[in-house]
Amino acid sequence: MSHKPHNFALIGVSGYIAVRHLQAIKETGNLLLAALDPFDSVGIIDSYFPEADFFVEFERFDRHIDKLKRVGTRIDYVSICSPNYLHDSHIRFAMRQGADAICEKPLVLNPWNLDALAEIEKETGKKIYNILQLRLHPSIIALREKIRKEPADKIHDIDLSYITSRGNWYHISWKGDIHKSGGVATNIGVHFFDMLTWIFGPVKENIVHLSGQKRAAGYLRLEKARVRWILSLDYKDLPETVKKRNQRTYRSISIDGEEIEFSEGFTDLHTETYRNILAGKGFGLEEARQSIETVYTIRNSNPIGLRGEYHPYLNKIEKYY
Repeated sequence: MSHKPHNFALIGVSGYIAVRHLQAIKETGNLLLAALDPFDSVGIIDSYFPEADFFVEFERFDRHIDKLKRVGTRIDYVSICSPNYLHDSHIRFAMRQGADAICEKPLVLNPWNLDALAEIEKETGKKIYNILQLRLHPSIIALREKIRKEPADKIHDIDLSYITSRGNWYHISWKGDIHKSGGVATNIGVHFFDMLTWIFGPVKENIVHLSGQKRAAGYLRLEKARVRWILSLDYKDLPETVKKRNQRTYRSISIDGEEIEFSEGFTDLHTETYRNILAGKGFGLEEARQSIETVYTIRNSNPIGLRGEYHPYLNKIEKYY
């Protein structure tokens, strides 16, 4: 069934993830009217919406959106792909303009920001949606269904390893500033923590063994799982087999010693997310809360070192800081 296209604006269009949003807006049959990014290397727009207006200054973008509204062209959705620490502000901008917000994860950096945004949702009647695309992955949905059918007292042992090596640029950019990105666990781990708590239930205990600029590791006790996890940006931490294949990323989740495979099927999940949102079924503030609380606790914990249930990988890493 065809619908009248919705009007979109996009903040952070030069970012790594923005192309998934451009594609999703296009593939769901909608229009991008305006985009903002202080960095002007945004030729990618031509592949999707060459007619979109583009701004490098927020003030001009703001004025343009306001002008559109006054001449009767309302922005229905603002897609937000900006640095993590700006999400809160850009969500507020969307709602002031009478638009719903579609925001990349982490939705915000602090749990109390969610409460303030919930107030604005009530005031404006507009909705805030979070991109939690792993929840739409067929393998992950199937695993969740399987776990839900098990006896209530069954507890699984999980090892999560995610090593995605980044060059020196990463630490110079906003991503390397803990106040802007939230640090390693928030920036590269938040979607894994969301996935695990969605499948295995809420966090009962959250212990951090290691927390540094390049890596973090810890232990989570969930309702139905014990999770040892490590996240790293350091090439040196990659398994030798991965280095020999000239690959720079290693992702592994094992449950009770058995590897679960979901490396395929990621590319179209943003479009699927948009379809859900447009059908009124997107993931809102409350769905984001558990993972935001989890990474906030990790960020603000004092690491206890190699004690207790730590990830076995830590024994291989000679230098922690």
